[in-house]
Amino acid sequence: MPKVQAGEVQLGWREWGQGDVTVVFIHGNLASKDWIELAAPMFPSGLRVIGIDWRGCGESDRPTPATNYSNYSMQQHAQDMLAALDALEIRFCHLATHSTGGIIAARMLLMQPRRFGRVFALDPVTPLGMSFNADQIDLFRAMMASKELTRTVMATAASSLFVPESLAPNAIPRFREGLGEIPALFDRIIEQTFGVPEGIWIGTPVNLTRERANRELERRMSEIRHPHLVLWGEWDGWIPPTDLRVMAEAMPDCRLVVVPRIGHSMNLEAPALYAGYFGAWFGGLRNNHKE
Repeated sequence: MPKVQAGEVQLGWREWGQGDVTVVFIHGNLASKDWIELAAPMFPSGLRVIGIDWRGCGESDRPTPATNYSNYSMQQHAQDMLAALDALEIRFCHLATHSTGGIIAARMLLMQPRRFGRVFALDPVTPLGMSFNADQIDLFRAMMASKELTRTVMATAASSLFVPESLAPNAIPRFREGLGEIPALFDRIIEQTFGVPEGIWIGTPVNLTRERANRELERRMSEIRHPHLVLWGEWDGWIPPTDLRVMAEAMPDCRLVVVPRIGHSMNLEAPALYAGYFGAWFGGLRNNHKE
């Protein structure tokens, strides 16, 4: 896969489809651009969709983390993405985000508002950030040392793929029957996840906790005027729906939709459904000019 120079780092990126409407996908924590791999072939024609790996994730460079993880902050990821868009000569685009990609996108929208159009946000971390306590950060440290624990925890981010009883404490997650290509992609994703550096494992929860504490983006939500479609899976145990309601009320053009029987990662759990929402939101756009 190709890489693009984004400031001091090279970021992995991938392209699906062709057209004069460009949508850039920004993935979540412990993830990669590959999380839309099964959905992308079902996106409407006329869309050029580009996925870019964060620093530390997928096929991107893995800088040594600073002592305070400042070089893995949400602001740094946003700057990386803007630099990648510059290098790819993408002057205007729409955004699709998942999980922590949501707060990275919020920073991008505030930094260069005229560069972006619509936003499709799947189970996003909102501009409010998130709080992680010491025990939760210790869990991430334990995941760094155990692929089995990584798989168990990541299964909770795609809960509808698994037999419910197998997600109980001390159980081994088991896929449901009839999932086609999804289990193979999930297992490949676990291999990717286990290989990320400490700047991602620990830096992301540390920096999201800082975002929650400083309230900088929370105070600026009313400035984000880009049309947002926000989806939340009703089985998502990661993103609090109260935060999403605050976001939907504070932002001038933000619609929140609750999707039944889906967890945190519709793009993995139900690729065709994800592609349907994606196409409904972006498929009617005809050119690269702001609405």
